[in-house]
Amino acid sequence: DDAVVDRVHKHVLSGMGLVVLHSGHWSKIFGKLMGTTCTLRWRSEHDQELVWTVNPQHPITRGVPNPIVIPEQEMYGEYFDVPTPDELIFISGFTGGEVFRSGMTYRRGLGKIFYFSPGDQDFPVYHHPDVRRVVANGAEWARPERERELPTLRRYDLGEYF
Repeated sequence: DDAVVDRVHKHVLSGMGLVVLHSGHWSKIFGKLMGTTCTLRWRSEHDQELVWTVNPQHPITRGVPNPIVIPEQEMYGEYFDVPTPDELIFISGFTGGEVFRSGMTYRRGLGKIFYFSPGDQDFPVYHHPDVRRVVANGAEWARPERERELPTLRRYDLGEYF
């Protein structure tokens, strides 16, 4: 429901964290926060996915091997219509030669967003211990660091500063 999307959007802007997994890129809330179509190339043919860490100092990569090897997975590939991420953390490669920006972060208002693509209803990707570690690290990273409040800008008169 659009009212729910508006409410979640407001909460993210006020500092709530959001972790978006796999096909959540097509969710209404992710599209609203990104301001793009969030479309990508894909196919579901039992591809092996190698998830390469490209930002090893980021806290989301803590305790995660490089690469994460996922034996069977749905392929997501570029072009992925999202804004340039604030931080690119993972890039995936597939057996067909495709690559994908598979882990990235964004900040919207006071909120933090982590998108992570590995996962699919046809393959047991969420049972993979390294994928579970990434999701847990992402949730920890995205959690609010302070009490949530909407960012506000107030009107001021020139005389206040001169």
